[in-house]
Amino acid sequence: MVTLRIQHAVVDFDLWQDAFDRFAGVRAGAGVRGHTVRQPLDDDHVIVLDLEFGTQAEAERFRDFLVDEVWTSAASAPALVGTPRTTLLHTVDSR
Repeated sequence: MVTLRIQHAVVDFDLWQDAFDRFAGVRAGAGVRGHTVRQPLDDDHVIVLDLEFGTQAEAERFRDFLVDEVWTSAASAPALVGTPRTTLLHTVDSR
């Protein structure tokens, strides 16, 4: 499993959630196997989103799609503030 972690500021969580929900089919088609949405306890204008993929290539393709096609348009990402930060993660054996 590979996790694409996305962290970014939002103007309003509900507005962000509506936009996120509209992309459910796109995420499924891109190989997203699951997701988790988190927020800092002290800041409801920040989203930390973990998207789970089967392969690194799927995660990279979806990240590139977001950067090139979604985050460039206010219509596609109406709640976004600033530039999202992305990180690709994998699970390691911590023994």
